[in-house]
Amino acid sequence: MPSIERPGLSFWMAASDHTVSAALERLAAIVGENVEQLVDAFYSTFLLHEEASAYLSHSVVNQRLRYSLRQWLLDLVDEDLRSDTSGFEQRQIKIGEVHARLKVPNDIVMEGMTLLKTEIARRVSVLGLDATTTAETIILLDEAIDFAMRFMTEAYVSDTRSRAQTDEAFRLFSLGQDINLERETQRAALMEWSQSVLFSLLGEKTEEARNMLSASPFGLWVRHRAAVLFQGSTVLGRIEDLIRQIDQRTIPAISGREPAAVSDLQRQVEELKYLLNELFQTAANIENGRDPLTRTLNRRFLPSILGREISLAKSSGSPFTLLMVDVDHFKTVNDTYGHSAGDAVLGCVAEYLLGAVRSSDYVFRYGGEEFLIALVETDRTEAQIIAERIRQGIAAQRPRVSETRTVEITASVGVASFEGHPDYQYMINAADKALYRAKQEGRNRVCVCGDTRPGSTAARQEAAPPEPVVNHYKRQQVP
Repeated sequence: MPSIERPGLSFWMAASDHTVSAALERLAAIVGENVEQLVDAFYSTFLLHEEASAYLSHSVVNQRLRYSLRQWLLDLVDEDLRSDTSGFEQRQIKIGEVHARLKVPNDIVMEGMTLLKTEIARRVSVLGLDATTTAETIILLDEAIDFAMRFMTEAYVSDTRSRAQTDEAFRLFSLGQDINLERETQRAALMEWSQSVLFSLLGEKTEEARNMLSASPFGLWVRHRAAVLFQGSTVLGRIEDLIRQIDQRTIPAISGREPAAVSDLQRQVEELKYLLNELFQTAANIENGRDPLTRTLNRRFLPSILGREISLAKSSGSPFTLLMVDVDHFKTVNDTYGHSAGDAVLGCVAEYLLGAVRSSDYVFRYGGEEFLIALVETDRTEAQIIAERIRQGIAAQRPRVSETRTVEITASVGVASFEGHPDYQYMINAADKALYRAKQEGRNRVCVCGDTRPGSTAARQEAAPPEPVVNHYKRQQVP
């Protein structure tokens, strides 16, 4: 073998051809005969590991990772690391990127590698080989696993750093929005909530669940958007504490008609208004980072936002749903009326979408004529209703493509809900598949991932006039 500089593989590079070939043959036999037991040992151990079980418990992840680990072990003992390893290295890099995307802690992966080393070495030790041959085989195994782990870790760290930078970029971008408008919007949402609670006192019974501040548009904004805009702010922490006090003490006291409860609520609302002003006072009034045509979020922020929302959904058990919206026959509009007309259509659709969701939701320009909407704390049934309203609302738009002409437009919508898979791309793919089915079934309809019935969510309503669409929907407006 020609001499190649390969740090971390000193024993491989110094060993004779016979030593390496014989060791690989032994290791291949051990892994081939015991691969299922090795995979079982890995998962049975790690499912008991509190931190690791969160990443391995989902059935789809479990099935895919079991297959991937099995294939990785077989490939490992079939690779002569003294020759060209570029393909081997790329495979390890890809694995590291997946681990980063799933946010699997690297120490868990390293612990898994140690477990595999021990299990294979234990089997080598009972082959009846002499001490030197046993040691050579185990050293070659250890160097091979460490070599693979090196590329996984480099990719993991690089991808994690990149995502952290994107997270920070989104936070800075969010701070650069029209902060004065955002502040007044949230002040209005807070006051609307407080008025609804006070008006409920006029009724015979106050419904605590309906009046919870945490479930109001203001509460959702604090939990989902403010947490990004003002990450790490002590003032935000005080606001969150005050919301909990209101929900856990003041609202039940109001429901019980306690005399001091109303004055307590008024004092707490005033304190929230003060804290809200304090939270916004240092923010700049600069707009950047949005898609220049549609003013929707740039898709570069998808990993940051969806990753965070999935983590929040997993930890809190709250629902989370994506809508993939595609303008039907958009190419025909471009070809018939020109690209400026296409831009007018996209601008019209984007303006409608931005007005049709809550301040706690997210609207992205996903690409071309596609938009991705993230509906926080919204389950599949509710999202299906919202998607149908959006479909009807888009059908009611008449974008102007010239001074004298408007065009009719429709859209297809795919719906996918979070079902436990930690990779946001899995959820996007599910919404995309549902959208594809909506296109295949004739367009201008809503399809939900997992429901394979033809016309599963929306009957063919092209001929029917659109129902009134409620913009800025609130949870209580959904039947």
